[in-house]
Amino acid sequence: MKGLRLILSALVGFAAALVAYSAVFVRGDMAGVMGYLRARGALRRLTEGGADAGAVAAAHDALRALGAQVGDPVLAARLVPMALLVGLAVGYAVWRIFGRKQTQEGRPDVQERMVYRLAWRKGGVFTLNDLAESSPLDEAQARAVTARMLEVGRLTRDGEAFSLRSGTAQSGGRA
Repeated sequence: MKGLRLILSALVGFAAALVAYSAVFVRGDMAGVMGYLRARGALRRLTEGGADAGAVAAAHDALRALGAQVGDPVLAARLVPMALLVGLAVGYAVWRIFGRKQTQEGRPDVQERMVYRLAWRKGGVFTLNDLAESSPLDEAQARAVTARMLEVGRLTRDGEAFSLRSGTAQSGGRA
């Protein structure tokens, strides 16, 4: 799971760095970018339409001049570290968010529902091995939730097996 977390954080960070670099490159002028794209489309239509070489060359020159107005490669090159810092910050934020989700303690009511579902599938009787293998709970969580449910009287223990108390199977454990 850490590998996926690392890959996701790296991808999101890299994407954020590219977006920051792109925004700096065009100085935030999205209208200029859209004008450049429209001019490039017009040039393509002109070329496909079979216009003479002079008109196509003039359109190329106009497109090149518009590109020089919209983009600022010198500024973008100077601010590459800022774009990388933005990417690093976003990647770190994603790493922290997903790390918090992984280390967060599971909610007891959700864990108990997992126990009830497994017990119902198994006919009311299950073991800790069944619970650890057939649910997202690990062995420590399975022990904790069964101990909690034994304590409040929702489960009974018979050797290695656990079974639902007769009143909790029908009501789903709700009071």
